[in-house]
Amino acid sequence: MLKHTLFTPGPTNVPPEVLQALGSPIVHHRAPDFEPIFQQAREGLQYVFRTQNPVVPLTSSGSGGMEAAVTSLLACGEKALSFEGGKFGERWGDICKAYGINVITHSVEWGTAATPEMVEKALKENPDAKAVFCTHCETSTGVLTDVEAIAKIVAKTDAVLVIDAVSSLGAEPLETDEWGVDVVVTGSQKALMLPPGMAFVSVSPKAEKMINQAKSTCFYFSLKAALKALAKNTTPWTGPVSMIVALNAAVDLLKKEGIENIWARHQRCAEAIRKGSEALGLSLFSKSPSNVVVALTVPAGVDAGKITKTMRDAFGMTITGGQEQLKGKIIRIAALGFVEEFDVLALIGALELSLIRQDHKCELGAGVAAALKSLNTSLSK
Repeated sequence: MLKHTLFTPGPTNVPPEVLQALGSPIVHHRAPDFEPIFQQAREGLQYVFRTQNPVVPLTSSGSGGMEAAVTSLLACGEKALSFEGGKFGERWGDICKAYGINVITHSVEWGTAATPEMVEKALKENPDAKAVFCTHCETSTGVLTDVEAIAKIVAKTDAVLVIDAVSSLGAEPLETDEWGVDVVVTGSQKALMLPPGMAFVSVSPKAEKMINQAKSTCFYFSLKAALKALAKNTTPWTGPVSMIVALNAAVDLLKKEGIENIWARHQRCAEAIRKGSEALGLSLFSKSPSNVVVALTVPAGVDAGKITKTMRDAFGMTITGGQEQLKGKIIRIAALGFVEEFDVLALIGALELSLIRQDHKCELGAGVAAALKSLNTSLSK
């Protein structure tokens, strides 16, 4: 028997309680018995987002939430700034260009993060920019951006700060209200431990004012329409009722553990992956590492594609490789969502065996020992 486990930055493993909730009888989305279910979901999302602002649920992947943010805030020809350092960071610019937004992109080397100084300089050079788009965790490189510092800079201007937290929300500290982030977008299939299919977007008063004044042309992905419906405890279109029921089950689990404890668990697991992998001769790719996903440069002579194939086919553990220019050069491992510390030890053991099958020289057990030592240190604090 081969047990399959996802160690990817999404989709992630879904807890049994959530799977069970998905199988609940269908409730009509306009019936009175759905109203308390949806109200619970709204409040649960505010807990995870660390906000008192409304959080809009959308039937889409995280990219749909990103598109909704762009098209609801901006009209064709208006100016925005986009900061990118990886495949997913480029998506903000791609969406803006698709809708005729005058987007000025600022790129950094893959493996590094956009800095607050870059954002401040760009805003001074473009005082008419209406929005700043940034990625919290760039999952193609394992990089974490200092959103808190960037938010302080953007808050001094008329622009709104829009953050792609598709992979990071619930795994990395993100204090939406305390930091002053105007729009946060996430997806269901990451740290929220749900299947793919939903996006969630939080909207600050500053952003809502811009949305209400925007001359945008969106229809289905209209945050204006969604916010209006949300005020009536409903959705503008037919909602994914089974996913919303499952969302409540997932948030119950998150509340039981506590969001700060969840952040700490992701930190412990990511650090154990880093230490275990480094003991096997792999090196950390990111210069600003995230706890969402660990990007690792493979040693010379090792085929990254064969590592991911062996991990999946021989040991039932799915990890991911590099994208674009990093394909074949790095592997990416995530202990995201429904993953705990002892899962990581099994993962590192499988990684050791996968490397040995390629005749990579490493001491058998060295990776597991380093990961175990890391976990012992962090758990004893």
